[in-house]
Amino acid sequence: MTAVSSKPQDLRPEPLAVRVPEACRMIGIGRSKLYELIADGTIEVVKIGSITVIPVAQLKAIVAKGI
Repeated sequence: MTAVSSKPQDLRPEPLAVRVPEACRMIGIGRSKLYELIADGTIEVVKIGSITVIPVAQLKAIVAKGI
């Protein structure tokens, strides 16, 4: 008989948007490359006050297209 483990972090919903360092980690690119993609319009950002976030859906779409 195997036990099923449920960790609390497994129950957290996926974020709608992430900050720049997390976005880089998620798709495996460097900060400079991410800012390049933002500058050329490939990735759109959202400003919330002084904080810049990238919608997770944008990151998934970029990866699906193969940048």
